[in-house]
This record gives sequence, C-alpha cells and structure tokens, in this order.
Amino acid sequence: MSSYRLSSGGRIDRSRTIDFTFDGTDLQGHPGDTLASALLANGVQLVGRSFKYHRPRGVLTAGAAEPNALVTTGTGGRTEANCRATMIELYERLAARSQNRWPSLAFDVGAVNGLLSPFLSAGFYYKTFMWPAAFWEKVYEPLIRRAAGLGRASYEKDPDSYEKCWTHCDLLVIGGGPAGLAAALTAGRAGARVLLADEGFALGGGLLAENDPALDGIMNELKSLPNVQCLPRTTVIGWYDDNVFGAVERVQKHMAAPDPRRPVERLWRIIAKQAILAAGAEERPLVFGGNDVPGVMMAGAMRSYLNRQAIAPGKRTVVFTTNSSGYRTAADLEAAGVEVAAIVDSRSSAEESWSGRAQVLTGARVIDAHGGKQLRRVTVATSSGHRDIEADALAMSGGWSPIVHLACHRGAKPVWSEKHAAFLAPEKQEGLTIAGAAAGLASTEACLGDGARKAAEALQVIGIAGVEPAFASLQETSPTSAPLWSIKGARGKAFVDYQNDVHLKDLGLAVREGYGDVELAKRYTTNGMATDQGKLSNINAIGILAEARGVSPADVGTTTFRPFYTPVSFGALTGTSRAKHFQPARKSPLHEWARKNGAIFVETGLWYRSSWFPRENEKTWRESVDREVLNIRKNAGICDVSTLGKIEIFGKDAATFLDRIYCNGFAKLPVGKARYGIMLREDGMIYDDGTTSRLAEDHFFMTTTTALAAGVLTHLEFCAQTLWPELEVYFASSTDQWAQMAVAGPRSRTILSEIVDEDISDAAFPFMSARTVSLFGGKLEGRLFRISFSGELAYELGVPAAYGEFVADAIMQAGRKHEICAYGAEALGVMRIEKGHVTHAEINGTVTPGDLGFARMVSTTKADFIGKAMLVREGLQAADRPRLVGVKPLDPAASFRTGAHILADGAAATLENDQGYVTSSAFSPSLGHTIGLALVKNGPERIGEKVLIWNGLRNEYTEGQLCSPVFIDPENEKLHA
Repeated sequence: MSSYRLSSGGRIDRSRTIDFTFDGTDLQGHPGDTLASALLANGVQLVGRSFKYHRPRGVLTAGAAEPNALVTTGTGGRTEANCRATMIELYERLAARSQNRWPSLAFDVGAVNGLLSPFLSAGFYYKTFMWPAAFWEKVYEPLIRRAAGLGRASYEKDPDSYEKCWTHCDLLVIGGGPAGLAAALTAGRAGARVLLADEGFALGGGLLAENDPALDGIMNELKSLPNVQCLPRTTVIGWYDDNVFGAVERVQKHMAAPDPRRPVERLWRIIAKQAILAAGAEERPLVFGGNDVPGVMMAGAMRSYLNRQAIAPGKRTVVFTTNSSGYRTAADLEAAGVEVAAIVDSRSSAEESWSGRAQVLTGARVIDAHGGKQLRRVTVATSSGHRDIEADALAMSGGWSPIVHLACHRGAKPVWSEKHAAFLAPEKQEGLTIAGAAAGLASTEACLGDGARKAAEALQVIGIAGVEPAFASLQETSPTSAPLWSIKGARGKAFVDYQNDVHLKDLGLAVREGYGDVELAKRYTTNGMATDQGKLSNINAIGILAEARGVSPADVGTTTFRPFYTPVSFGALTGTSRAKHFQPARKSPLHEWARKNGAIFVETGLWYRSSWFPRENEKTWRESVDREVLNIRKNAGICDVSTLGKIEIFGKDAATFLDRIYCNGFAKLPVGKARYGIMLREDGMIYDDGTTSRLAEDHFFMTTTTALAAGVLTHLEFCAQTLWPELEVYFASSTDQWAQMAVAGPRSRTILSEIVDEDISDAAFPFMSARTVSLFGGKLEGRLFRISFSGELAYELGVPAAYGEFVADAIMQAGRKHEICAYGAEALGVMRIEKGHVTHAEINGTVTPGDLGFARMVSTTKADFIGKAMLVREGLQAADRPRLVGVKPLDPAASFRTGAHILADGAAATLENDQGYVTSSAFSPSLGHTIGLALVKNGPERIGEKVLIWNGLRNEYTEGQLCSPVFIDPENEKLHA
C-alpha cells in the first residue's frame, strides 16, 4: 500500500495526524480529510462491494452522491451502517468497516453472483419467485430477507442524544458554494437575518475544489457579521408548506466520544421569509464498460481531492470528458506533477484551448476500463480504431446536472433544457429562488454574481430594498457539452446505477418488456432507489430511456422528487422522544392542585388524571367515589377537565365549515351559546362528540374527547385543505393553554358567584351559555360555559393555564362553607352513567347517531355534511341494530361488569343468542345498586324486559332488566335550575 498524498498543497493541517482504522488496519490522515480522502491518501482503492453482483468498488465522488464507498462506522450502540465515506469527517479513533462482503473485502464469496449475472437481469425477481408457490414462505422469502440490505444495524442501545429545534430567518441560503456565499454576504451586509446551511464540514463548495484564494476573505467577513448564522455539517432535507425547511445538523458525528451534554444530531425546522437554493450541480458519470472499476472517478471529485486534500488519484491518469470540466481536471493534475496520459473528448471539435502535455483525442470514447480491484488500462475507440492506454486512474465527466431536488419537493416538476443538456428547476416558485450552478451556471464568477443579485432581489420581496450585490453580475457563455448517454461497443458491464448494479442492458430490457415509462423503469430495474436516490444515475437513465424510445428526455421526464434529499437517521427524527420521553406523560395545569388535595392519579392516554380523592378512614376507592358523588348531588364539587381537547376555530367561513363537519346544525348558533355536536366519519358512524361554543361571529371553541384531540384536529385540517379549500377557516390547538375545571352541584352557582364578576343567574346565564367573563374584580379574564356532564347544575370555567391552580384554590376556599369537595374521573364516570351520557365506551366506531338516541339531532335540512350519504344505507337504518339502553339488576344486591353480554331471559349463552353487551357500568350511590349502559338489539323498544347479563370470562350470571339510559333527573330539572 503506497501513499498518494502530495508533499504540499491542499487545505489539510499537516502539523497533526489522526489515527483511524479501516477493516482493522491502522491508518493515518490529517484534519481536513474525509474518510474517503484519507483512504485514497493511504493507497486504499478498494472500499466496498456492490449490492447485487458484489463487484469491487472504489471511491467515485467527493460528496453526498457517493454510491460506492458505503461503510459501517462505530461500535456497540454507536454502530452506523451505510455511511458515505465521502461525507465522514475524519476524527481520532474512527473505526470504519467495509460492508456486503464475506469473508473479507479482498476475497468475497458473493462475487460468484457476477458469473450468474445472465440470470439476474432486471425484473428477475418478478419472474423467478412466482413458482412453485409453496417455495415462497419456506425458501424464497428467507433468502431474500437475508440478502437484503448492505450494512447491518446494531441491536444495542444508542447512548447518544438528539434534539429538535425551530428557527426563523429573513433569508435561508442552501449551499455554501460560490453562489451561496455571495448570497449570504449580500444579505448579511444589508442587515438581514441570514441562515447559511451546507452539508459539508467546511463552507466553500466548488471554491474548495478549486482551492480559490478568495474563499478565505469571504468567510472572514461572514464570520464578522452578527446577523449571519453559518451551519456547516447541515443538510437541508426538505421544503414544506409555508416556506418551512427541514435540515439535519451533524453536531458531533465527527467525534469518537461525543459530549453527553450535547446532541450528536439536531433536526432544524427553519421558517424562512425567502430562501435561495444554491446547492450546486452534480457531475454525471459516463456509461461505458467497466466504469465501476476502482480507480474510475468523477473528474470534479478527482480535482477536489487534488486541491483540497492534496491527493493524487494515481500515478498515470486518463481523462474522459464531454465538456470543459475534464480539461480543468487535467490542467490541475499536470500542475501538481501527476501524469495525464490522454484527454479523451467525445466531441468532434473541442472548443477548449489546451496547452498542457497530455494528448487530446477528439471524437473519441473510452469503451472499456480494465482491472479487477484496481484499474490497469482503458480501451479507447477513435476514428482510426481502438487503442489501449495504461492507466491506474480515470477521470470522467458526462456533464453537470443541477441539484434541484428541494425545488421539486412541493410538487413542481423540473424542466429539460437542451441548452444545458440537463433538467433545471421550475422558475418563479414563491419563497424560493435558484442560483448559481443549481440554475445551470458553470463559471465561478458567474455563480458569485448570480448569488449576489438574487439575494438582493429576494430581500426586496420582504421589504429590504436598495441592497447592493456583493459581486457584479456576469453573463456566462455556456460551454458546449454534447450529452453522451451511453457508449456502444463495450465488452464489460456499463453501469448506470452503481449502488443497485443496474447496467445499460437492464434499461434496454425494461423498454423492450413494456416498462419504458420512467416510473415503471425505476421500479422494474431498481434504478434510482437505495440511499443515494439516483443522484448520479437518474439523468443518465432518463437519457438512455429516451434513446431507446426515440424521444427527448423532456418526453421521458423525471421520477418524483420527495423528501428526504439524503438519508436521515431515526435518531434525528425522534429527537428527545425516546425511552420515557417517547410518549411523555402530560400533567394538566391543575395537577399540583389535585396533588395537594390528595388525588390518586391514573394514566389516561398521555395524561396523568386525578381519579379520586381519598380521605382519612376511607379504606377503598369505592368509599371515596361514593362520597364524592353523593356530595356533588347534595352540595357541590370541583373536577379537573383540562385534559379535554380544545381547538380554536377562526375565519369568516368557520360556521359553514362546522355545519359540514357536524351532522347537526351550527351555522345559526348564536354568539354566546354552546351546542353539543356529533361528528361522523364518511361511513356514517360517529367519530367524536363534544361541545362547540360560539365566542364571536368568526370564532368558535371546540372541545373533543381527551384521547382524540390530535385526531380531530388532523381531521379538521384535512377537510379544510382537501375537501373545502375555498373556505376561509383556521385552527389552533389550545389544549395546553387553558386550565379547565367543572364546578357541579346545586350550590355551584352560589360558589362561582363569589369569584365571577358577571351575573350568572339562570335568567342571565341560562343552560348552554358560553361567554368570556371577568374574575376577581377584573383582575383576570376567563371563559365560562354552563354545560353539564354530571346531570347537575354545573359550569365549566376555563382560565389561562398559569392561573389554574390559583383559581381552583379560590373556588375551594369560596366553597368551603358550602361543603364543596374535589372529585375525580371515577366520580365523573359514575355520574355520567347515572345521567345516561355517552363516551367512547359507547362511541365504539360501529354506532350511528340513531343507535345512541340522537336521531333527531341529525339535520334533514342541510345540503350536506360528512357522513350524510352513507348514513341512509339500509343496514344503518335496520330496526334490529344494537341501540343504547339502560340496564340494572333485578336484585339490588347483585352486580355485573362492563363487557358482559345481554341474553334474552332463559336463553342459552351462545353466540347466536347474543343480544348485545354492557358498554359501561358503575355502582350508583344515589340509587344504591349497580347500573349500566348497553347496546342491545331493539333496545329502546324492549325497555322493561327481563334479561340475563352473562360474563363468560368469570362465569357470572345476573338477572337484569332493560330500562331507560337516564337514571337520574329524566326531566332535566337540575340542569335548568
């Protein structure tokens, strides 16, 4: 193994060395190296094996598009597979291992697949694993699963931490190359808040590859600007609605022992007023035989390693190009003392002037590269015949493809440009401007001017006018670059997608077999899949498909670009939501109030909720619950109901929207009133219920079931954005912003009158009123609702969360002389069953409004609402549907449990005799016996009928009777007291 490091040059720190290992071999590099450059410097050309054929592969690129040099790094819980060696910043004690080989990288048994390649062509899996059918589970599937993947993940716990954060800026600049730096400098000088993100560990982009001296001056000025934040090691992964961008910062991925107090990765959610995409362009490979042999590299990558890390790609290099990039690489190689054997230019007459020593072969093409684990020679086809050239390195450049993925994440399609022989980003997308090489420019000067000019224009959009661009705009004459999609006459395999081993013949086969559409070809051949998502292969594949079909690449089009741009770790997506924080228990604003009043808490979904409040000498929970219920029925009680979902609904069309969401009417609901609403699914079944109050003409306040708060909000957003986008309506979750407490019982009005400034008498504040009220002599404002879940005279008072405990204490103090008590969810459950109120125990996904006795609530006058069409289906109107009814034991001393089945009197306990089941049950201290709600066939028509309540799990039989579901105050006198 010999060194390929040049004795001088580059941007590495030669005063320090870094020790690392690759496949157990001790090696050294320098600060400023990537793992890929350090391996090349140590003469390591073979770095991996291909996925399907296990062919030897070397480093191909110098950036994020690398398909070959995928390695596993770290040990134990820090093991990370499929890392791109080109993006790994070299650090002390880095341990890297090659993948997809056995028993070793040099000798891989899997290489036998190359001999089987005639049987492993595109789509072979569709054709091979269909027969015999019995082989699928026992033979094919286990083999496929074992072969799937490249690296192996660790089963050990990840010891590191991750985090998520939000940030805002006037201008987000994506990419730290010439255009990006010029844009950031222009906006920074203008005083705008600028965020500059680049995926590399050093900013500069193409300036680093050219070793441009102007870079240091630009960076020094940017660092001096306090309004400019630079984020190296940060990949912008997606562009979303409202100009929100996702980005992943590798905070400590370049450290063997990360600081446990800091995250290793950070997921940024960036809200930008304007953004500039200056991500640059990706150089395209050329498709010729053996183009995957180690030693074959992109010309731009070779130039980057030469100028940035002072690495010679080999002892003798051939350059194969269709454009000026190859000449720039050849010139830099010769200037560094590296022999260039020849420049092979596919164009018949190159416009570039060449004064170097290398021979230029115009109208020529490399048709084959020869070598196993290292390039030895290339075969060149010229007008005078074929000739072999000895070489251990080959630089190739098939033109440049602007990196426009982010610009297409919101549905736009790239546009083919014959002038650039590439797909360009669609123009004039609101909030995003394309600059520099991403817009098709090639020269450094033109990119600098373009980035500066477009930054000034972007700032003008947000009101920062008169900005002076940091660099002058220059017109660029596009260099000639005739696209060369494939090269005929190759004897070896000509690869299009290196990572998936898709070669030229695979795409031809796809077209012949009817899969020539770009989306079908992708799936039939697997071209453009895996971790690089076709960054190098997609444009070549499109060109090859176009040639085979006899059309233009514009007619073929591209596949759909979706987030993420590069692979994102599960850790970054998870952030702090892991272990106990994966689904953190939420404490309501009244949690401390409940705790100091002696509450016993239970987990209900995400929340800790007070369940009951035991007192001294109460030995069982039932004693506490019975006391709470009886006291509320006689005096008063206060309960924390903050966990109910709360959604603020705004907009001039809010009433119209609610009319379509609910099956009952809301458009005519007066301001200051609340209404119970039933929300249906499309199939006519009840989705959720709750009260919605109208606080102003264009402002409603909706409450939802605790567990469905997020689901209901998602449902509302979907309906507004997809079903009725023409309606002006907006939503905001306010569950955590309000402390809400129910005050119930005959003395509740008297107690609340001591802290509420307004008149809340029955005449002034009747049942189902909802208003903003003043508290404590104008010191605080809250929302008061006269609604009841207990069946008593009751109110719900909402105050800002921070004041919840104080207000609850004040109510307890005011109610002490009225014998108020705190009560929990258990007592609330007992009282709601006594009153016949339903919860999701009854709303089980199979019931309609009619099943629960709400048929009259379903509007017959509204033109439409969700679920209306399906609600009239014959099956949902059948007379024998299970419907809500009450159930009680014939013997008050007997009891039954929730879930027990209802059988006709004297019927055997069989499935055929099942009449329904008990949805909820409780002991009613008011009545002195167990009561329940049940869904029973023809239930309301069978009230008074004797039944058998059967619990098969416990083998319990209880004689019972069907009755009205309203056990307490059927005339609702208490509600209207």
